[in-house]
Amino acid sequence: MRHRVAVLALDGVIPFELGIPQRIFGRARILESPGADEKLYDVVTCSVRPPGPVRTDADFSIMVEHGPEALATADTVVVPASYELGPVHEEGRLTDELAAAFTYIAPGTRMVSICTGGYVLAAAGLLDGRPATTHWSSADHFQRLFPKVRVDPDVLFVDDGDVLTSAGVAAGIDLCLHIVRRDHGTAVANDIARRNVVPPHRDGGQAQFIRRPLPEAGLATTTAARTWALGRLEQPILLRDMARRESMSVRTFTRRFREEVGVSPGQWLAQQRVERARHLLESTELSIDQVARDAGFGTATSLRQHVRAALGVSPTVYRRTFRSTAARR
Repeated sequence: MRHRVAVLALDGVIPFELGIPQRIFGRARILESPGADEKLYDVVTCSVRPPGPVRTDADFSIMVEHGPEALATADTVVVPASYELGPVHEEGRLTDELAAAFTYIAPGTRMVSICTGGYVLAAAGLLDGRPATTHWSSADHFQRLFPKVRVDPDVLFVDDGDVLTSAGVAAGIDLCLHIVRRDHGTAVANDIARRNVVPPHRDGGQAQFIRRPLPEAGLATTTAARTWALGRLEQPILLRDMARRESMSVRTFTRRFREEVGVSPGQWLAQQRVERARHLLESTELSIDQVARDAGFGTATSLRQHVRAALGVSPTVYRRTFRSTAARR
């Protein structure tokens, strides 16, 4: 049976966020068999009430065909953002309707929130003692309302195993692509990203989207340096060489890079090399030593350190996991 995703539409739901799970999970297919019957997920939308209209934050309502009973059939539940959370947002507690709906969710169901949908998970007690994120503009309020949650306002999403939270709005796309990548591998996630004309993995965190003074007109960016570096990840890349590509001093380049990307050049390079290593581990028979060289880490020891820091497992375990996933497909 296909993995079943239930999307909980609450009054005041934001249509963009509501549509993300269907657009990402609903388009995931086995690459070797692209026929209509080869979907990897079933996606249903449900309400906390019997089937009927649900208000959105736009000038229209949506007709939801499933009530809260659909939550009982879900392997994953997604809660998108809503502008009408009431006591959830103001007092940190579930409404009676929400509390009743949550009783349908089976233990062990994967829980996912998009943007301020994280308030619902926190009010249900699912984030106590866990790391989580939400829209950067709500992070301080979220932390005050739910002091037991370890809020990280700088990341695009947090994967804490069976509970995952995303930052604001389009970060829900990043999180859903990450879930597909975790479930079915990089190739499937990349295929969905291409179909939706979005990057399969975005650099940096929310810091790059927080409002800052506008740069001076005509001010150079670091785009060319990043493009240049991506084309030679397997080679040594020095900070001064990246700065030279933009005709900047190292100090100016580092500051500008962090403003644009949200992380330092060194952190960004490590992230890109881990992504290259993930692709090679999943799709090739190369030895760990060769993967390390081709990804730009130089040695297997360095590769292991970076992959474990980023993914929580060794390269060997990561390869075994995703090859097992591929075999199941």
